[in-house]
Amino acid sequence: MSQMTVKICFAVVMAMSGSAFAQTASTYIEELTWMEIRDAIAAGKTTALYYAGSTEQNGPHMATGKHNWIARHVAGRIAAELGNALVYPGLPFAPTGDIQRKTQHMAYAGSVSVSEDTFARVAREVAQSAAAAGFKCVVLMGDHGGGQRALNLVAKTLSVQWQGRGVRVIYGRDVYERANQRAMSLLKERGLPYGDHASIIDTSELMFVEPSAVRQVQLTAANPQTGSAGFAQSASAELGQQFIEFKVQAAVAQINSSAGCAKR
Repeated sequence: MSQMTVKICFAVVMAMSGSAFAQTASTYIEELTWMEIRDAIAAGKTTALYYAGSTEQNGPHMATGKHNWIARHVAGRIAAELGNALVYPGLPFAPTGDIQRKTQHMAYAGSVSVSEDTFARVAREVAQSAAAAGFKCVVLMGDHGGGQRALNLVAKTLSVQWQGRGVRVIYGRDVYERANQRAMSLLKERGLPYGDHASIIDTSELMFVEPSAVRQVQLTAANPQTGSAGFAQSASAELGQQFIEFKVQAAVAQINSSAGCAKR
């Protein structure tokens, strides 16, 4: 076999392996090798998604990891829709109440609370790590209400600091605020009630994303005395699919409209 033939065969094998990688590679960086991540960035995946969750009580009918399942699922969907993004692992903890005084969610067993400073520091250092890896756009999002202000502040601070580096950091507020507004509008159209926590919206989302984490027999026991705002019995996976879609589309629209973050 001539040297030229060997080179051609090698090129064909490399092209085939590259094509296979493009078809099968995950968008979650913890499932990729560092070389795969490096090559993905070089190939145009220059947006990093960080979507924090929370571990907190969710009434008698939902597991404490509700936000974590939803955040990971939605982040993966956003990355797939964008086509130029990879997903960093999200912190599974958020500010959920005072640990010593056992306020808010901390009044219930299993909840975990971190300070706003800790929550913000993790988001900031993940963003710094993403920039060091070569990402040009970093999106900070959160599925839990606590910590939204911290994410916004981190994004604003880093954007100012990195103006000359060609790296943009944005706070993905729409995945939380705009999507929630659309969900409430849909409930109103259908004549269904809305509750703040562990109610119809997040219960429906978890039914769609991870149904095994919802205790169906406990839905009627969800009320303010058991850690839920109530109305969980009106939840459904069909509604959850629509609510998840609201989140994905809201985030994609915001990211694509942000200078330096749209697909190049």
